Amino acid sequence: MSPVEASCPACGAVINFKIGSSIVVVCEYCNSVVARGDRNLEDLGKVADLMETGSPLDIGLRGIYQGVPFELTGRAQLGHGAGGVWDEWYAAFADGRWGWLAEAQGRFYMTFEATMSEERAFPPFEALELGRAVPAMPGSVPLVVAEKSVGRAIAAKGEIPYRLLPGAEYYFADLSGPRGEFATLDYGEMPPSVFIGREVTLSDLAIPETALSPEREARRVQALQLSCPQCGGPLELRAPDIAERVTCPNCGSLLDVSQGKLKFMQALRPGQVVPIIPIGATGEFEEGRLFSSSGKLTVIGFLQRSVEFSGVRYYWEEYLLYNPRIGFRWLVRSDDNWNFVQSVPPGEVIDSGRTLRFRGKKFKLYQDTTVRVEYVQGEFYWKVMAGELVRAADYIHPPMMLSKEVSALQPSPGPTSKRGRQRQPKTVETGEVNWSLGTYLKHSEVEKTFGIKGLPRTSKVAPNQPFPHKKVYRYWGLMLLAAFILGLVIIATGSYRTVFEQSYTFDKMENAETPRVEFSQPFDLKARENIRFIAKSNVDNSWLFVQGDLIDEATGLVQSFSLPVEYYHGVDGGESWSEGDRDPEVHLSALPAGKYTLRLEVSWEKWQQGASVNVKVDQGVPRLLHLLLTLLFLSIIPVLVLFYHLSFERRRWADSDYSPYNSS
Repeated sequence: MSPVEASCPACGAVINFKIGSSIVVVCEYCNSVVARGDRNLEDLGKVADLMETGSPLDIGLRGIYQGVPFELTGRAQLGHGAGGVWDEWYAAFADGRWGWLAEAQGRFYMTFEATMSEERAFPPFEALELGRAVPAMPGSVPLVVAEKSVGRAIAAKGEIPYRLLPGAEYYFADLSGPRGEFATLDYGEMPPSVFIGREVTLSDLAIPETALSPEREARRVQALQLSCPQCGGPLELRAPDIAERVTCPNCGSLLDVSQGKLKFMQALRPGQVVPIIPIGATGEFEEGRLFSSSGKLTVIGFLQRSVEFSGVRYYWEEYLLYNPRIGFRWLVRSDDNWNFVQSVPPGEVIDSGRTLRFRGKKFKLYQDTTVRVEYVQGEFYWKVMAGELVRAADYIHPPMMLSKEVSALQPSPGPTSKRGRQRQPKTVETGEVNWSLGTYLKHSEVEKTFGIKGLPRTSKVAPNQPFPHKKVYRYWGLMLLAAFILGLVIIATGSYRTVFEQSYTFDKMENAETPRVEFSQPFDLKARENIRFIAKSNVDNSWLFVQGDLIDEATGLVQSFSLPVEYYHGVDGGESWSEGDRDPEVHLSALPAGKYTLRLEVSWEKWQQGASVNVKVDQGVPRLLHLLLTLLFLSIIPVLVLFYHLSFERRRWADSDYSPYNSS
């Protein structure tokens, strides 16, 4: 279809269908949604004015995605079943395709409608299970259900590639893949429409920063001043474009926010909990470890939540951080330990029950329980209420923690068709599964970020607190390897040599108490080299004993040693046995260099018979014992650290029902 200029059937103003394949255009004067047919234009009804959501995008912006130029021609704002809105932008590509660019909480998702074969049978909406893969999806990458909800068309502008009915509601399911893949099943009609793509960034879309107007950027972050409908006191909205709930700082009332209007929802006790980081505080976390790009975050909300174990309730605090360009993050304080938390796509998590894998790392289940909201202060992007319950599970891989939250399934009445056809009213359950990644922070990092001092310390080990001395193991391994290699080199290149060796043959002794005495010829010993004596005799069920003296001829210094040679064997109960050593050895430390003589006293058990013995003296003998002692010495401190590490891990798992240290 070619571009068309026509008159609005509602107000008569000029409207333009600039894109030949667009289906409807929103009249700029009366907000009527005008659809074109084969012959006549059709007024589908009026939409509300667009809310300021802080989007960096605008109609008319041009970009390039995967090498194909596009232009943003239309925008719709859709209401979420759990509260809040998200933006849907429509991109006309140069190759004739239409792209659906969804924007929510600072994230962008580009999808394209997929043409599905009739053989693919998608399950009905009510049969979808949160966290489960959807069968019949095209491609080999499994996509899991991240959310089931109801959407409603609230506002729109520009040209749109489908029949948008003002106020029409429809079921949808968002799917997530392991590498940023994203898909939506639109149950506005059956079989559902399928939109497949992935999460993207503005740089992926080649939209330059210069495309943002300074006036629009300033308006986007400007706070909004309102009055509390309960006490009349002033309050400030720091994220007026996104906030769904806000508490009055004067009377503590929890208020519903609807396009800048406030409605009383719940009475809270003011001052029940005082946040240790005040609402409105700003801080910039270090780029690289937590952020791919820098940016200041503002504390806009504060929650106290709790869990109950064995009749005892345990509390912690969560601080909602916000930056219009970055989106939402969380700072969590539990037992005076801190975590920086950001959401991750559910499809990236491979859930296997008590263990799961995320980005190549294995996480272990720490706890799985029901979490309750106790206290609320500030602004929030969902309709939070004190007493709100969610099912939550934490998995740890220090210093990281993956947390899974499944919102309670809510019955939802069947909506009308998004495409304009009435559907049979029915009630189904909707819900959402959210995964978030927490990274352990030191107290000093939080203090530095927000410019505060004196945060309370704790001796309690956090579930994902990294062991502070883990580097010791790396250095230990390097030192052991170096010592082992050095020992092998010394053994292979040592100055080992024999300095004396002689065999002695003796006739029978006169009596058992009078040993035979022999003196060796003088031989030389070098300094700084150890000495080894070896005696070898072929004794059989008997013994031979050598008592030796090594005599320095120059000084008369005597170094004594003994070598018991014995060997016994036999059969006992049908089993043979043996014990003893026919060639024992003894080692001495290095002696001063010089000439030495060996004096030997030899006695043996069977003295009525003759005996023989070979005596050998070696120097510079490499000893494996020295290497083992060196390795043992290097291991003293690391082994102590290892015992401390085991104690640290026991303390880490002390509050978990899934501790690997439980005997059960």
